[in-house]
Amino acid sequence: MLKRKTKITALDLILSLLLLIAVIYVVYKLKVGISYKWNWGAIPQFFFRYDPEVEKWVPNILMQGFFTTLRLSIWATIFATFIGTSMGLFRVSLSLLKRLIGATYVELIRNLPPLVIIFIFYFFVGNQILPALGVEEFVRNAGEDTQRLLSVLFAPPSLLTAFLSALITLSIFEGAYITEIVRAGIQSIEKGQWEAADALGFSRWEQLRYVILPQAVQRILPPLAGQFISTIKDSAIVSVISIQELTFQAMELMSTTYFTFEIWITITVMYLLITLTCSLAVERLEVHMRKNTA
Repeated sequence: MLKRKTKITALDLILSLLLLIAVIYVVYKLKVGISYKWNWGAIPQFFFRYDPEVEKWVPNILMQGFFTTLRLSIWATIFATFIGTSMGLFRVSLSLLKRLIGATYVELIRNLPPLVIIFIFYFFVGNQILPALGVEEFVRNAGEDTQRLLSVLFAPPSLLTAFLSALITLSIFEGAYITEIVRAGIQSIEKGQWEAADALGFSRWEQLRYVILPQAVQRILPPLAGQFISTIKDSAIVSVISIQELTFQAMELMSTTYFTFEIWITITVMYLLITLTCSLAVERLEVHMRKNTA
């Protein structure tokens, strides 16, 4: 396979010059054009602090939000994958009822504003379902080791109900997009594969399990990994229901310190650190999948 030679044109030089001018202008306006006193030296203390009670360094407000965002994104992706896979199979089912259920779920979630979905499910799940299931009572009566485990995996006991509400909401929202990824992956398999499996006497489930899904998974994994990045970015919206993830902690910190630019620039870098790392991992995965299918 021949590699393309990179060619720099006059248009590239002009665009680069315009971009450089724009960057210089923004830096100049931030430095001179606004009456703002920068204080970057105050930011590091919000990452870690020394706790004299345990005599060691512990995560401070920004790192607490960072870890909450990671936990929320990871668990939401796991549950959303389960929901999306189930609904994706519904979407390609021979049953009209299942196809209607899958289509209704996708169209309903994808055509409602995320903020509306957040509030609907938060007040319904948080105020009705979780108390009815006895989640709060279970956490209160749990042993110290169990509470410590819940804090590591999810959130501190006092915040667990709100965290689970946000987790369920985000999982349902992201599950609609994963549903379409799964559906597209299954439907991308050639019709001849279905016919060959049918000729072997496989049932519909056996066709999916032994023939279609093993091939579809290779096509589903890269966009599914990319959806994890979207989940990280979408997790910021749960800050409106006081989930103490990275965006919420930034807003709380800004309201008390008034370090507006320093905090939001720091938060931007932290989000980029997560998403760019995941993007590089997704690219490596796609290259690996292409090599295996070549």
